Amino acid sequence: MSETPPGGAPASWDERLVAADADSEDQAVEAALRPKELGEFIGQPKVREQLDLVLRAARARGGTADHVLLSGAPGLGKTTLSMIIAAEMGAPIRITSGPAIQHAGDLAAILSSLQEGEVLFLDEIHRMSRPAEEMLYMAMEDFRVDVIVGKGPGATAIPLELPPFTLVGATTRAGLLPPPLRDRFGFTAHMEFYEPAELEQVVHRSAGLLDVSTDAEGAVEIAGRSRGTPRIANRLLRRVRDYAQVKADGVITREIASRALEVYEVDERGLDRLDRAVLGSLLKLFGGGPVGLSTLAVAVGEERETVEEVAEPFLVREGLLARTPRGRIATPAAWAHLGLTPPQQNPPSPLGGSGQQGLFGA
Repeated sequence: MSETPPGGAPASWDERLVAADADSEDQAVEAALRPKELGEFIGQPKVREQLDLVLRAARARGGTADHVLLSGAPGLGKTTLSMIIAAEMGAPIRITSGPAIQHAGDLAAILSSLQEGEVLFLDEIHRMSRPAEEMLYMAMEDFRVDVIVGKGPGATAIPLELPPFTLVGATTRAGLLPPPLRDRFGFTAHMEFYEPAELEQVVHRSAGLLDVSTDAEGAVEIAGRSRGTPRIANRLLRRVRDYAQVKADGVITREIASRALEVYEVDERGLDRLDRAVLGSLLKLFGGGPVGLSTLAVAVGEERETVEEVAEPFLVREGLLARTPRGRIATPAAWAHLGLTPPQQNPPSPLGGSGQQGLFGA
């Protein structure tokens, strides 16, 4: 099995160029690449249109915008949209996360220091503690919290009035949000994966901001390997830029992008070493399955959770792998992608079944 670094995640998780979660380098670069207003935001046309109506109506009323819930996979722009909401409303923004709020007192301290109209961005809201979550119900609905002073029979609840604010919650697991919390958001939006043409626009825009020269075909090559995620597109762009500066004249063409991403083991469909290892083991060792998850993980040399949570979601979304009650199976597209020939299937029997003899040998 792979070694686990002090941070707790297997080493291969952190080293994946196509991981959707942001590392420290991504966070530093994204601050410069993020659009500042809704008109600059690329992709998510329905979300942009609906959110534009919400914000324009709030500005026309001279009040705060409704609470907003953004759900979707990492790297699709939830944090960026929260900052745009604050900018469009001309309000400051306070950023925190669900795991950072473990007690109701933590949330009370944040809420009591908010200014009128301020935007509170709560990332990974589904990971907030239950006591804080229950306090948030009243804060969102009535702009009030009850602060408990003392313990036992002598405890007293002191009501604390809050200025009107806008909560923007972001989650990658919308199904884990309890209905009472979900119902208190006035506007909810699900962020979809990006189309290749939208990612090409992202690559061109980021290349301009990073002062990187890229032609149309180079942007197409990067976009096609970005797994529908702008964060990955920007990360691949930076790695291809490095290759172009060292190995070429600094201009990103299709050939340069292809050669660079071959070095980083990201293929034309966006699969990396871990993805191909899972598919390769499934096809070569188990004939395409079905095979159990634990057995597949041992064959790959990774933890079960790594295969299930890191590799499988994209492989399933790409139609290369399927989860069945009997185990994992490869699709015909997986055989084609790795250039392998599927084993011959037994011809169907006239009596039904898969070519086996009937019960009495007939």
